[in-house]
Amino acid sequence: MQISERQIELVNKQIDALVNAGSFYGKKLEEAGISGIKNQADFENLPFSEKSDLRDAYPLGLMTAPEEKIVRIHSSSGTTGLPVIIPYTAKDVEDWAIMFARCYEYAGITKNDRIQITPGYGLWTAGIGFQNGAEKLGAMVVPMGPGNTEKQLQMMQDMETTVLCSTSSYALLLAEEIEKRGIQNKIKLKKGVIGSERWGEKMRKRIQDILGIELYDIYGLTEVYGPGIGINCKYNTGMHYWDDYLYIEIIDPVTLKPLPDGEWGEIVITTLVKEGAPLIRYRTHDLSRIIPGECPCGSCYPRLDTIMGRTDDMMKIKGVNVFPSQIEEILKEFPEVSSEYQIRISHLEGKDTMRLYIETDGTVDFADLRDRVAARVKSRIGFTPLVKVVEIGLLPRSEKKTKRVIDERYD
Repeated sequence: MQISERQIELVNKQIDALVNAGSFYGKKLEEAGISGIKNQADFENLPFSEKSDLRDAYPLGLMTAPEEKIVRIHSSSGTTGLPVIIPYTAKDVEDWAIMFARCYEYAGITKNDRIQITPGYGLWTAGIGFQNGAEKLGAMVVPMGPGNTEKQLQMMQDMETTVLCSTSSYALLLAEEIEKRGIQNKIKLKKGVIGSERWGEKMRKRIQDILGIELYDIYGLTEVYGPGIGINCKYNTGMHYWDDYLYIEIIDPVTLKPLPDGEWGEIVITTLVKEGAPLIRYRTHDLSRIIPGECPCGSCYPRLDTIMGRTDDMMKIKGVNVFPSQIEEILKEFPEVSSEYQIRISHLEGKDTMRLYIETDGTVDFADLRDRVAARVKSRIGFTPLVKVVEIGLLPRSEKKTKRVIDERYD
């Protein structure tokens, strides 16, 4: 996408704020002698920002607005190092709610819906983001938070919840529990708004088949407001994102050069109006593409394709680069295999070994299925995994995100 004159104007305001605040990015700009941009080429010469920059700014080095304007902080999990603390002004919170309410509207959700929110509250952006957007829309919120499946299902029935907000892993867990208890006729769900982790077509179909609901992908990350910066519409031709709040470009993760619309690469986000912690050319490491052309819904907002994974999802096994999405694409070709899988990578007797655990029901020959899946992986990716077939339900389900790749080589 080409940057517009209006977006250039907004980026220049963000540059002024960052330089005046003396933030890490403001210092980068000063060192490079950059005080503003005039065109696309100028924009593409701006330095990138990375998560490591944000960690280095811990705890409040990202704060760009005066402290008296900061009303809230949120934080990343910090599972791989220091957490990232993101300060929000009242306007940031309001802007985020407006974007999120827009997401609900694009999913056909109205103020007459009852929205059950299962992601976590607190420092994490998910729960409160879903809630603020729903309240902005004017819908009734059932703010459950994570876990306690028994209580979730009771409230879902008693409150006649019509919209489920969750991770895909927890949506699957709830769907399977509803099926196991035979209570589909007591559940009034119509739609699911799913975020926080990449999920494949098999998982989507299994949730839809059990619950009979429409599913919508919502996009976001803690560093850039949180969930709610994009969602697919009923035509399911990609996620519309809000280019009045964000400028998104796709870059080649190796050369770092911008790619034309339609080509796959890494999502890079610039916030256009954020006050508390603006970000310019922030590398998300999420892999997608900008879909060219117009959506059948007629919306003027551009679209991102499904998130296919992350640049740091890549596994190197026997000298071959492998992404979990490649394994999902192969498993999609086997209708007898469930959506759930697990990859375990070990280093045994001087060589890498990949064990691929898959689920199926008792109507198929496990040994035959094992051999067919192993052969398909070998033909597509170039090495033969050790395939272990188990019964449906034996692989772990999660109330948060499911860990699908376990690398035991460095334990």
